[in-house]
Amino acid sequence: MARRKSDLSEGKQNIIAALLQEYDIQTADDIQDALKDLLGGTIQSMMEAELDNHLGYEAYERTSNSNARNGKKPKSIRSKYGEMNIQVPQDRDSSFEPQVVRKRQKDISHIDDKIIAMYAKGLSTRQISEQIEDIYGFDVSEGMISDVTNKLLPEIEDWQHRPLSRIYPVIFIDAVHFSVRDNNVIKKLAAYVILGINEDGLKEVISLQIGQNESSKYWLGVLNELKNRGVQDILILCADGLSGMKEAVNTAFPATEYQRCIVHQVRNTLKYVADKDKKKFAADLKTIYQSPSEVVAHEQMLEVTEKWEAYYPNAMKSWSVNWDVISPIFKFSSDVRKVIYTTNAIESLNSTYRRLNRARSVFPSDIALLKALYLATFEATKKWSLPIRNWGKVYGELSIMFEGRL
Repeated sequence: MARRKSDLSEGKQNIIAALLQEYDIQTADDIQDALKDLLGGTIQSMMEAELDNHLGYEAYERTSNSNARNGKKPKSIRSKYGEMNIQVPQDRDSSFEPQVVRKRQKDISHIDDKIIAMYAKGLSTRQISEQIEDIYGFDVSEGMISDVTNKLLPEIEDWQHRPLSRIYPVIFIDAVHFSVRDNNVIKKLAAYVILGINEDGLKEVISLQIGQNESSKYWLGVLNELKNRGVQDILILCADGLSGMKEAVNTAFPATEYQRCIVHQVRNTLKYVADKDKKKFAADLKTIYQSPSEVVAHEQMLEVTEKWEAYYPNAMKSWSVNWDVISPIFKFSSDVRKVIYTTNAIESLNSTYRRLNRARSVFPSDIALLKALYLATFEATKKWSLPIRNWGKVYGELSIMFEGRL
């Protein structure tokens, strides 16, 4: 059998060989101890070099500088490899300020983790730099912070392309808009979150997409990507009036029931209504989407239109135009309807994303936005461990309504 060429450079192989010989490594714990010792030695060497630079001359070199080395002071610090002792070099007039481990700094562990946690809360690189310096006494550049968060990109790519379940009873697609800088021009970009409910009734963020132009071609590409990741069937896809979505669903998943999001439909209607009438108008809309059947719902829609048309002629137009994608909900019981139009899960996600908007008015790039959304998603979904309410009833009804597909 041919020997596989090593992925490691010759220099790295030499370092590893020297490491094995120097520390007599036998176990994973031995590796940790060796890395801890090497980290301490590296910090020690870096501080010595910093002192050389501060004084302007190297150790044992003749100089006319009145300031000079003045021994070393022991210091205990915490790192991700455990606690270690280092010797901090001193100067005679106490003007030396080491940067690698600052004065009074005791903890250098998990700086990367702290940076990523702050990024997840929507802080900018400048804000993170200031926070770390204030709290931990550790000076990190904005470039370093970008480098740390860029380590997430392969992880995000793997997550975006991970295999998915064969079938999703319900999928939601929704959008939140962000300001992003593009070639020194600030643009509004939509971040589309695709959230699925799997056969166990568990919520799952399937994908995050950042797009500019909605079209049937764009959405067909998004849905085909889901198919390429293993999705064979979707029973119900619920979305707002995203341009081209209906045509894309009919092409990619022709058996899928496309449902216009009722929550968004109501919100879009009330945009045309004066504040003084919104409460009454909303109550009338409820008589439509809570009707026991499509026939009754359609009659209610006509009545509400007639009642308010003289005051708000444009408010109800979208109901009649989009009735074919509003009406599927009426074939289901109240239990299934609540899953479809009570979008608590996606609304909770969106509120998390909107906090990013409050923390950062403008993102420097679409990549920066994607990193922040990815981290915020994982923060928001940590507690998603239980199926949605009454999932047993919902699953039973869907099994009958979509016979043979679950």
